Amino acid sequence: MTAARVIETNEGIQSELTAEIFDEFAKGMRDKGWNGVAEMIASGIYGGDILEIGPGPGYVGLELAKRVKLNSFTGCEISPAMIQIAEKNAREYGIEACYVEGNGMNMPFSDNAFDCVISNGSLHEWESPVLVFNEIYRVLRPGGRYCITDMRRDIGFFKQSMIYLSTKPKEIRPGFLSSLHAAYTKGEMQELLRNSRLCDGMVKEDFMGLSITGEIKKY
Repeated sequence: MTAARVIETNEGIQSELTAEIFDEFAKGMRDKGWNGVAEMIASGIYGGDILEIGPGPGYVGLELAKRVKLNSFTGCEISPAMIQIAEKNAREYGIEACYVEGNGMNMPFSDNAFDCVISNGSLHEWESPVLVFNEIYRVLRPGGRYCITDMRRDIGFFKQSMIYLSTKPKEIRPGFLSSLHAAYTKGEMQELLRNSRLCDGMVKEDFMGLSITGEIKKY
């Protein structure tokens, strides 16, 4: 039986020291290709005006931006410390990116502002996923696409142990466990989607996580 979900934080990583350690971890995930970018492209994320929710140090969106036909790239991030690191990384990538401090439940963007919305690894921290899903619907244009990837709580002890031991730097390991315990199962996510404006979204399981994808239909 899968253990009950344990809520983590909805404040993001605020400490500069912690943000720097997380930057090192995220860079390693990028180098391994364990950051959801391939899944995003396979789901139909095609470029245009892209919004990333919870970009952290920015590697997921920046890697995606290199591979698609980009008009503009915006990140909505709750942590000022992470925004500073993401801006530095964007300069190193040579990609023009605009990172805005904000909460996914009430994003500071106009209706129909984006062609695609992505997010990797922040879903388990959202205080109200339904409110964020409704915001994604609001800011996407008709025909816009979204892809949200995150861990899932029911990966089992063997996979959990394997990932835990391979997580570097070691300082990140307790955070990996707390994030895993806060993650959702496929069934839980399907129920949340049913109660949101992304009710047509598709939830898929992979080796260690979930992906939520779909296309916006507005009439």
